[in-house]
Amino acid sequence: MEDEDCPDLVPIDAGDAEETESSPSRKIPVTIITGYLGAGKTTLLNYILTEQHKKRIAVILNEFGEGSALEKSLAISQGGELYEEWLELRNGCLCCSVKDNGVKAIENLMQRRGKFDYILLETTGLADPGAVASIFWVDSELGSDIYLDGIVSVVDAKHGLQHLTEEKPEGLVNEACRQVGLADLIIINKTDLVSREELNKVRTSVRSINGLVKILETQRSRVDLSDVLDLHAFDSLSGISLQKKLEHVKTTHAHLDKGIITVTFEVPGNIKEENLNLFIQNLLWEKNVKDKTGHTMDVIRLKGLVSIQGKSHQVIVQGVHELYDLEETTVAWKENEKRTNRLVLIGRNLDKETIKELFIATVTEKQLTSNYKNDEMSVPNSASFL
Repeated sequence: MEDEDCPDLVPIDAGDAEETESSPSRKIPVTIITGYLGAGKTTLLNYILTEQHKKRIAVILNEFGEGSALEKSLAISQGGELYEEWLELRNGCLCCSVKDNGVKAIENLMQRRGKFDYILLETTGLADPGAVASIFWVDSELGSDIYLDGIVSVVDAKHGLQHLTEEKPEGLVNEACRQVGLADLIIINKTDLVSREELNKVRTSVRSINGLVKILETQRSRVDLSDVLDLHAFDSLSGISLQKKLEHVKTTHAHLDKGIITVTFEVPGNIKEENLNLFIQNLLWEKNVKDKTGHTMDVIRLKGLVSIQGKSHQVIVQGVHELYDLEETTVAWKENEKRTNRLVLIGRNLDKETIKELFIATVTEKQLTSNYKNDEMSVPNSASFL
């Protein structure tokens, strides 16, 4: 099978490996590669590990006990303890396999700093990339050396629609949909195996889940690496490009009743930072915002540009599951420019009207009691912060 092809490996020889030192202060970008089983993410990583692309990339393969050729070649577990081996490939990339979430491997990898400029971290087929992504926000020590660049999800053109429309038992999330919903870049792979009509259906399904994502179409996971690296999806450098993107994002409709969708809206005005925090925390932490049928709204990804009182620059909002971050961008508000807030939310049971109404109340500091559990007043006025 193509997903089990293993690249030619060359053990590191410390004696003749010529090390080009990167700047010690330069942070290394980490890109998470995810995708449903058989979509072609391992083929993508093999391509990166063997192609002569003149980029120095460290790839961490995450294999869980299925005895694949990659795992046999790269990692051995001794007495329950993780034993990992880094191998230097002929094209200058580094490769290893791990049986955890890859954090320990990244910490060890940073000791080889100067040999690589990028890190690609593979997740298992059923993994939640959001949980892996959140590690880079929580681990401050790790965050001083690296930064999360983006999440790339590989979708199988032939079987992807089947995975994306599969109904799960009550309370369970469709893993393939979640991977698409969290992605900053989607690679629809194996396009040569489907008709134009089938490909359009897959593309439409992907776009209905994630209205913000960039989509690439490819065969045998061959991509231009400049499309995969330096996404800057989680930092303030994406401020200008995000502003353009947000103008074209539309609210989508689920293919399934409980499917993941994209909701987007724009609200003018300046918002107090503490009120914005409370709005986000109600959605992501307390999960006490409900739709019109009484179902709790479940946001898996949040992105936006907002105008915060007292700040001269636009602020980027990023959220993955329960974690979120606010960061001032390099984009300054012009003197006579109409200040506005534009948000994009991806998740389940999302009701655009309700969320927008709550956000307007947050900006204007009006109290709202509807659509919360037990009628809690979760958008208080400034007096309630005492």
